[in-house]
Amino acid sequence: MSLAGSFGQLRRAGRIIRIAIRHRLDELLEVAGLPLQRLPLAARLLLRFHPGRLLPRPSQSQSPARRLRLALEDLGPVFVKFGQILSTRRDLLPPAFADELRHLQDQVKPFSGSESRAIVERALGLSITEAFAAFGAEPMASASVAQVHAATLHDGSDVVVKVIRPGIDAVIAEDIALLYGIAGALERFWPEARRLHPVEIVRDYERTIGDELDLLHEAANTSQLRRNFTGSELLYVPKVYWDFTRRNVLVLERIHGVPIADIEQLKRAGTDMQKLAERGVETFFTQVFEDNFFHADMHPGNIFVDISDPANPSYIAVDCAIIGRLTENDQNYLARNLLAFFHQDYYEVARLHVESGWVPPKTDVHEFERVIRGVCEPIFQKPLSEISFGHFLVTLFQTARRFEMEVQPQLVLLQKTLLNIEGLGRQLYPELDLWHTAAPFMERWMAQRAGPAAAFRDFADQAPELLEQLPHLPALLLRAGEMMGRVDSMARDQQEMLSRLTAMQEAQAKGARRRRHVGVLALLVGGLLLAPGVAAADPGAMLLPAGFLGLFGAWLLFGNG
Repeated sequence: MSLAGSFGQLRRAGRIIRIAIRHRLDELLEVAGLPLQRLPLAARLLLRFHPGRLLPRPSQSQSPARRLRLALEDLGPVFVKFGQILSTRRDLLPPAFADELRHLQDQVKPFSGSESRAIVERALGLSITEAFAAFGAEPMASASVAQVHAATLHDGSDVVVKVIRPGIDAVIAEDIALLYGIAGALERFWPEARRLHPVEIVRDYERTIGDELDLLHEAANTSQLRRNFTGSELLYVPKVYWDFTRRNVLVLERIHGVPIADIEQLKRAGTDMQKLAERGVETFFTQVFEDNFFHADMHPGNIFVDISDPANPSYIAVDCAIIGRLTENDQNYLARNLLAFFHQDYYEVARLHVESGWVPPKTDVHEFERVIRGVCEPIFQKPLSEISFGHFLVTLFQTARRFEMEVQPQLVLLQKTLLNIEGLGRQLYPELDLWHTAAPFMERWMAQRAGPAAAFRDFADQAPELLEQLPHLPALLLRAGEMMGRVDSMARDQQEMLSRLTAMQEAQAKGARRRRHVGVLALLVGGLLLAPGVAAADPGAMLLPAGFLGLFGAWLLFGNG
């Protein structure tokens, strides 16, 4: 790393420490009730006697939750994103913290409207009045990477204009470099961290946040997701106006819906909350398994609800910068694992983990099954509606650590999205049974993928190519026969060569054995010539033949030939 890069990391680390001290984040550890006595002695002493305790305490009007939210805002987009993820996990956080962190979704401090206008004009090469009939100076929402303004096109279309924050690239680059430094240190000095692949996780996050900075990438994702759900009652995705979209400016159709976090307004409108929660689960599984193209940043700030028909509510998704995809093998193993969990088939779960490579191949499947059963059975004694899938996954992964289970970077986005969906669903409808809602969908998907219908569909997909090749079938068969004859001839030649090589190896082995025998004999004779009884007659006369025989025997025994 360059000297400038190292200086940048140190400067950023120093800023993080200053912000943490200014907001007295050390006190949050005590508020959260964490077992501080388990920390190393040096860490406990630092928390108790660090110089920041000499500074004035924050205002009493600032609750611990508010201090955490303000600190994350000051720290920048990487940390704001972390707070957004935390805000969806109300089952892991006290309500006050979850409520406060929710403001990170779309209430980050905005930059000036004049800066937005200047960025848009430079990107489009047009003045604001040439591009838009109206442009709102005050942002509608402001997030960690960009902010959004209302506007109207000259054809009367209501749109929103998303603008990347000025100078954000440099801040993110410094944060990512710092995270790489921390991840590298963890891998070097903490053996347990190697299983978690922190450097690979940072690399994956770097790609993710890089996608957020390229609005052309987000526009393409938005168009694809919109096509996937055309005519669907589950999800609506706004239209992209490509003529006004650039790398740092995105213009989208303006949608009108209720923010999903506004539970009270949804209830006042008479929204069917159970259907809404269950449709969220169905939307997620449709994206993952049917389309293999899923919105991987489904925090409350990016999801709205269309309640024009409260008995039949649907979702509206925005901010499609982060999209996840799985390989065919990952899809297959994930689906089979989920179904095995639903059916409490622990042996199948253990076997699939080994077969997929998620745990080492040397793992004893029966022992792994026994451990999984011990973890899952107490959990499954509860009604399924009371089981948190998030808690279940955490418990399972902690248990699998003893079998050297490694983090699967390709599944990190999926796991995060699934936890977000469950967190949102439980907010909407606390009795949501994720297992009951997902199991029928997974069973249908597996039946379509592995049953007769799947075989017929694959045949139908290949039919045009087969029909195209049909006139050439006789020639192909003739060439296939000729090729089979050549393969047989080659196989016979290879067998003959193998027989010759085997004979040569046997001859070499016999020769080596003979050399060893002669060598041992030469050493023995040489030794006898030097024996006291023989050498006493004429020691000088015996020395030369004894030495020659010894060297000859050593060459036969230890030489290369």
